[in-house]
Amino acid sequence: MYAITGITGQVGTALAEALVDAGRPFRAVVRDAAKGEAFAARGAEVAVAAIDDTPALTRAFEGAEAVFILLPPDFDPASDFLTAPDPVIASIHEALLAARPARVVALSTIGADAMQPNLLSRLGRMETVLGDLPMPVTFLRAGWFLENTQWDIASAHKHGIIDSFLAPLDRKIAMVATKDVGELAARLLDQTGEGVRVVELEGPERVSPDDIAASLAKALGHDVRAREVSRDTWAARFAASGMKNPTPRMRMLDGFNEGWIDFGANATKGTTGLDDVVGALVAR
Repeated sequence: MYAITGITGQVGTALAEALVDAGRPFRAVVRDAAKGEAFAARGAEVAVAAIDDTPALTRAFEGAEAVFILLPPDFDPASDFLTAPDPVIASIHEALLAARPARVVALSTIGADAMQPNLLSRLGRMETVLGDLPMPVTFLRAGWFLENTQWDIASAHKHGIIDSFLAPLDRKIAMVATKDVGELAARLLDQTGEGVRVVELEGPERVSPDDIAASLAKALGHDVRAREVSRDTWAARFAASGMKNPTPRMRMLDGFNEGWIDFGANATKGTTGLDDVVGALVAR
């Protein structure tokens, strides 16, 4: 039996689907029992535990052969987020240490290993902490989620324009569908091994903002173009949206635009393409 955190999100849902299809029993770890009902209806166990409640999380992990970890994101972290204590990462570490599953798969990200601090560096911190566990740990580093395109649909539909912080507009980066992430995570949970390993995952082809605009145009049936957001406006735009510390997010975007956030040549390739994801998003 596998214990799955973050199961109500896009990756977690895709992982649950893959486990059901493979006939693998699993336990949905949720904060709210009501959110586990859909999984219970499909035969899963349900454990209620907040990710920062170490005793409850330990109980949720106990008896599991393998555990999938999804660190809840913090898109507007405090300025000391890489040096101050991180109670969520500590709670996950302590619960795994106490429950002692045979192996762990943790969702990480492209850029977790970047030398320059940025929003994704918290996942690198998680890798460092969980990497000293006594059981085998696999870090699944996923590319930029293609599903982020959902935030562009309204503007594309109404104005025929999508604003892009990624630049230049024809620069292709590693993106991936959450379906592919969940399916690979399911396979990794099955695999035995030793020590720490890192698996990088991107889609079948790299994607640019221009590609996203073209895909949206195809799905919506009218012209759509990408428009670059000037970097000197980023701080003000993020502040206007309520962010208190936009620097980590800005440095993440710099990393993609300048090329110091990227995968190497040996990343695993998924099978779900941009048009498949955009078509499904538009059809919702």
